Amino acid sequence: MPRYFFNTHIGEDVITDLNGEEMRDPDHAWEASRAIIRAMMDDPKNQDRLLAASLVVTDEAGEVVLEFPFAEALAGDAPQESPLQESPLQEPRHGGPNVH
Repeated sequence: MPRYFFNTHIGEDVITDLNGEEMRDPDHAWEASRAIIRAMMDDPKNQDRLLAASLVVTDEAGEVVLEFPFAEALAGDAPQESPLQESPLQEPRHGGPNVH
């Protein structure tokens, strides 16, 4: 199973994930990213500082798989599909996290 690293970028600062997590695919990494961001934003003391942050997910080769701005993870409380999966009946979505 591929390993993904969830690195937090806050302005010029980077909190590097040295261990990573094994995930089945990039869609699973996207779901995990959203959950990580929401958990980090649970503490009201962090909210102002983290709204401009982003989670940059890389693979084992260091290639960026996706960039997920914290503000986008918090947009709306309705369940969302991963932007990597599109139903054949849906129009493509635009403006979500940057998936590479």
